[in-house]
Amino acid sequence: MERSATHAARRTSRVTPSRASSVLLLLGVLLIAANLRPTLLSVGPLLPMIRASEGLSASGAGVLNALPLVAFAGTSILVPRAGRRLGIERALLVALVVLAVGTVLRSLPSLGALFGGTVVLCVGIAGANVLLPSLIKRDFPARVSVMTAFYGATMTIVSAVAAGVAVPLASVLPGGWRGSLACWVVLTAVAIAVWAVAATRVPGRTASVGATSPVGIPWRSALAWQVTVFMGLQAFAFYVLVGWLPTLLHSYGMSDERAGLMLLLSQGVSVVTYLLSPLAIRRFSDQRFVAAATALLQAGGWLGLMLAPGLAVVWVVVLGVALSVSMVLALSFFSLRAADPHGAAALSGMGQSLGYLLAAAGPAIFGVLGEVTGGWTVPLVIVTAIAVGLATTGLFAGRDRQVTGDQPS
Repeated sequence: MERSATHAARRTSRVTPSRASSVLLLLGVLLIAANLRPTLLSVGPLLPMIRASEGLSASGAGVLNALPLVAFAGTSILVPRAGRRLGIERALLVALVVLAVGTVLRSLPSLGALFGGTVVLCVGIAGANVLLPSLIKRDFPARVSVMTAFYGATMTIVSAVAAGVAVPLASVLPGGWRGSLACWVVLTAVAIAVWAVAATRVPGRTASVGATSPVGIPWRSALAWQVTVFMGLQAFAFYVLVGWLPTLLHSYGMSDERAGLMLLLSQGVSVVTYLLSPLAIRRFSDQRFVAAATALLQAGGWLGLMLAPGLAVVWVVVLGVALSVSMVLALSFFSLRAADPHGAAALSGMGQSLGYLLAAAGPAIFGVLGEVTGGWTVPLVIVTAIAVGLATTGLFAGRDRQVTGDQPS
């Protein structure tokens, strides 16, 4: 069952927190966001050191890289129940503590600790990933797209820094690569301290009058599945870009250094787009046009790489813009398409669990198709088709409707 999001907004009452409390809450959200990627993105640059130190095979390294997405898929579906039992603030605090424990565990001198710690810290990240849309739905109901853009930009900036400083840190910190991986626990500790204060200082809480959001995951809601598919398809494309863009460009004759810079360019464009995307999203009464238009723009970027690779700079910018807007929309939908914070957590758990499962398959499918066909035409045709599917799904997920029950809609 669905209802108009505009109608639901009129039925929501909220005690407005003070300006100081709101600023503290915003800082807490951004610090949580800052912790969602550096422990993962710092692994790639250190992988040669890790393999040499631990005697890790190529397949073992592949498993290490795949673990986060698998852990996200397996954990996200369980988070909404924990959020209801503990409350959003406590659940987020627990998620941060789990992340800190996993970060320390991963740096211990043991191959088992490396893999086990990775799983533990990813459980913490998954918890925060799922619960942030619920928090934003409750405490920033009129600024969902803005807040989502802010924390998306924060994640991207800190991720880029983490990847860039991972190797230099390994050369100066005790323990080498282990010290480089472990140092991010400091940022997590700061987030824990700030969030512990922010969660007790903000009195404003949303109470939805007559809300009918499902207690469980809305498996039978067509709108929930549309949001989930949108999340999965955009994540599929994003991880293909991150995982294969340098290799793809190198095969077209670009140097390794320049190909790496192209990936950095795509992330830099994403930061700017994250911050500007709410201006476009808020110009329309719903998100159908923006969702479809940016997905078709993405399709144009993939086709451009296939048909005119000499203009790679143009296509990388196009893909950076399109994928970042799609990411903001996907994360915003968890809040916008839910009737209340618990509904947002349930929808986020469903969307991120199945979405990351689909995303985990993306790089593997792209690589296998490239190897089997001996080129990149077929894989690029596939991701172009995925982008067209994303546009179609966006026309449904972007409607001004909300999931209000675990029923067919």
